[in-house]
Amino acid sequence: MFTGIIESCVPVRALEPLGEGAELVLPLPSDGSAPWSVETGQSIAICGVCLTVADRRPVSPGESEAPHDLVFHLSRETLERTWFGQLEAGRMVNLERALCLGDRLDGHMVSGHVDGAGRVTAIQDVGDGGRVITFEVDPGLERYLVDKGSISLDGVSLTVVRPKGRQFDVALIPLTLELTNLGAAEVGTAVNVEADMIGKWIERLGRTDG
Repeated sequence: MFTGIIESCVPVRALEPLGEGAELVLPLPSDGSAPWSVETGQSIAICGVCLTVADRRPVSPGESEAPHDLVFHLSRETLERTWFGQLEAGRMVNLERALCLGDRLDGHMVSGHVDGAGRVTAIQDVGDGGRVITFEVDPGLERYLVDKGSISLDGVSLTVVRPKGRQFDVALIPLTLELTNLGAAEVGTAVNVEADMIGKWIERLGRTDG
């Protein structure tokens, strides 16, 4: 479980085919000068997708300040449901470690199970250094767009503003633009979308088809 508060943004080291899926390699993030303490088997949300650390791969001296890279295995389902099929070396991705009991919940409850994708359709800078970005989500996801409701875009907990059909706005403050990959978003940029799980549970409980 995650909160949508991004802890680090790192460049992709490599993405290579692995069976029907792929192997993703990322540099080990750090908290200031201290590298993250990450063990094999831990869950990390990468751009909102919950993935398991499959391996810790040593790096050559001088190649990185961290002792090893993190290796993740992406299934075919993950590649098809997310925009990760477009990943390439150097692209920045958002990271968040899984919650521990007793942690603060500063965003909203994010499972890391992506519902689909969205795309940037418009960008407008605002006077305080922030930015308003308009997104369009995949067909079928518009029913979860509630004005002032929560949504996860590339793992970032954000608030839906002015939903209309499949499109809606989000207002990004300068800090979010600085600390996440949304600061580099352009028209056409794809993002992973996870709707608010409370809305999905309410929808499921309201069904009469079992």
